[in-house]
Amino acid sequence: MNLRDLLRITSRTFAIGIERLPRILCDAATIAYLLLRVSDYLEDNEEMNADEKERLLNLWVNILREVDQVENLTSQLMDADTTNPDAIVAQHAKEILLHLRSLPYEVQEIIVHHVINSTLGMARWTQQGPAVNDENDLDDYMFEVAGRVGYLVTQLFAWYSLAIRLKLKDILPLAREFGLALQTVNVIRGIRGDYDRGWVYIPKKFLAETGLSAEQLFDPEYCQQALKVLDRMTEKAERHLRNALTYVKALPWWQHGIRLGCIFPLMFAIRTLAISRNNAEVFRSETKITREEVKRIVVDSTLWGWSNLWLDSYYKKLSVVGG
Repeated sequence: MNLRDLLRITSRTFAIGIERLPRILCDAATIAYLLLRVSDYLEDNEEMNADEKERLLNLWVNILREVDQVENLTSQLMDADTTNPDAIVAQHAKEILLHLRSLPYEVQEIIVHHVINSTLGMARWTQQGPAVNDENDLDDYMFEVAGRVGYLVTQLFAWYSLAIRLKLKDILPLAREFGLALQTVNVIRGIRGDYDRGWVYIPKKFLAETGLSAEQLFDPEYCQQALKVLDRMTEKAERHLRNALTYVKALPWWQHGIRLGCIFPLMFAIRTLAISRNNAEVFRSETKITREEVKRIVVDSTLWGWSNLWLDSYYKKLSVVGG
């Protein structure tokens, strides 16, 4: 199975954006994404206890540092449940690393640095457990799993483009916001699934403000209070998304492929948030936009994504249900 196949089985939506990047960035972003999927697989694995997850995450870090052999990890994953696409990616870790070594050295350094830091953050949270007390805790977790990815791709863009490199100091804070934006929407749309596997990423402070426990959040009897909690989360997501839009608008208009690689996930997130807002269904099942909406966003953005005025207008349109 080649890298593009691995990318597509793990996330069709992210694949759409990554595959629009200029060739070398497409290769680099594909490899970085797959390396992070290995980390995600180890962190999210429901068949391992926290100590086992932490051990394997640290082993993966040592492999990335080239002080341990990748076979020491993959040999322990031979019986993994391959109905989970991330398990398939993890089993192909050796091939992914070989492709990593074919990239320019500076690109390798960027990828490895951020994947290691993100993986260490996942290990810390794995040991800490599902204790998200307040918004600072949530932001800390989301930074480790997504904000660092914002840094990673932005530094790749800066390596590729002088125009972006000259703006790097200004856009790096927005890159963190971009990551937090996508992850906050991911938390909202995956509230039910996370709860079913024992995690609630909604800050306890948000719950306490409405007098709810984590369990009551999913009880229809407390629907009105739960929707108030959802409002807090959607407001937070909107703050991050507005900063993410500013990030995209700061990218040179002539780097259309790079812009599209960012516009697609941003607009998908904006639309997902729109259909999640004030929607009690998020407490029962995962929120998803339709394939037709995905196709429409891809076509519209490909035609007009070079225009910042259009981006502002399209952002507003997608933010409205029925837009």
